[in-house]
Amino acid sequence: MKINVLVAEIGSTTTVVNAFQGVDSPCPMFLGQGQHPTTVNEGDVNIGLEGAINALKESLNIDVIEYDEMLATSSAAGGLKMTVHGLVYDMTVRAAKEAALGAGANIHKITAGKLRRGDLKKIQEIKPNIILIAGGVDYGERATAIENAGKIAELDLNIPIIYAGNVENQEEILEIFNERKYSNVFCVENVYPKIDELNVEPTRAVIQDVFEEHIIHAPGMQRVKEMINGPIIPTPGAVMQASKLLKEDLGDLVTFDVGGATTDLHSVTEGSEEINRILISPEPLAKRTVEGDLGVFVNMQNIVNLIGAETLTKELSFDISSVMENYKPIPESENEKKFVERLALEAVKISLNRHAGKLRNLYGASGKTTVAEGKDLSNIQYIIGTGGALTRLPNRISLIKKAIEEQDSNLLGPTKEVQILIDKHYIMASLGVLSKTHPKAALVLLKESLGLKEACDESKN
Repeated sequence: MKINVLVAEIGSTTTVVNAFQGVDSPCPMFLGQGQHPTTVNEGDVNIGLEGAINALKESLNIDVIEYDEMLATSSAAGGLKMTVHGLVYDMTVRAAKEAALGAGANIHKITAGKLRRGDLKKIQEIKPNIILIAGGVDYGERATAIENAGKIAELDLNIPIIYAGNVENQEEILEIFNERKYSNVFCVENVYPKIDELNVEPTRAVIQDVFEEHIIHAPGMQRVKEMINGPIIPTPGAVMQASKLLKEDLGDLVTFDVGGATTDLHSVTEGSEEINRILISPEPLAKRTVEGDLGVFVNMQNIVNLIGAETLTKELSFDISSVMENYKPIPESENEKKFVERLALEAVKISLNRHAGKLRNLYGASGKTTVAEGKDLSNIQYIIGTGGALTRLPNRISLIKKAIEEQDSNLLGPTKEVQILIDKHYIMASLGVLSKTHPKAALVLLKESLGLKEACDESKN
């Protein structure tokens, strides 16, 4: 069978292959999905990829699959590892961090100011895939970024380096790394060109391009890359891409992606005019936070500890220890599903609390002043649920509603009137990467998966 597009999602625990047909027609279709455990530990992610393709063949009841295009997203072997180095934490460092997270990176170290010996040692231990250097508004402070670039160059890591700081430094930064024979150095627009102005999108785009061209970060990925004839981007970046595409069509939204290892929250909103008037520092239009301690499988014990085992047992009316002893990635029994739903609820609540901004009262000589810090989600019209937990659990919508109802009163979170949509086919990441080459088809398929549009009937075309 000839398929238009296959999209492989090579995750940390599961590899998924999705098949799409008619992507250049008014009636694109989602054909089916195959899944298999990711095989990083076996030394080759291709084993899991082949297993997922075989599972797809079974679901479609065919013996052979041929395809016009194959695209991919990946978060296997820890995903895209980055370190970020800026000048002042609340300014250029924060802007650089927003750019990296929005591109789908996992940030393993952040520094502000001049790098110290301990920082450099830690960078060597992390072995990042990409290093991002920022610092100084345009035509402002120059010395810190130049000194940091020199220290990083001396590590002789020869990995891609992205510089997104003071524009006056670009030529000198290139010279520093060229002298040490670094082959991939990219100078982009400043992430913080003026005070209180963020410019993160150019850096995000370059991070994803560099990932696609230069990063082979899991065993067997080189062979996967040879199979791909279209984009390959970090999985979280693909979810962000899909969220931005939906925002243009639907309006302001938040995407919760609850997985086995992490919980990601993506928001795409300008916020309300009222809050923007009292916001003390700028926020990006598109923001991602990743909670590496909140996962319903790999990091299940972390959430249990946060809630309390005794509290969980009392709430669920059964002994959770028996469930935890035989815990599986996909829950089967009713008790297992109730247990995972409670973990997912906590992951959604905590990730929302960490992502959203807050109102704060300041007291001075003139009395009380209310200011806003962080991302304003009060204008959100839609909440999207994706990831294994929120696409498969029976009470996914009610648990998201409960999280919204129980949020703190000073949190700049979504209102209770927000509409909740579920990515029922679990294809949001795949459609994010598909949107880079077929944006119209990706939007149609996204809306169909969210229940906003009926599936195409090919016989009518």
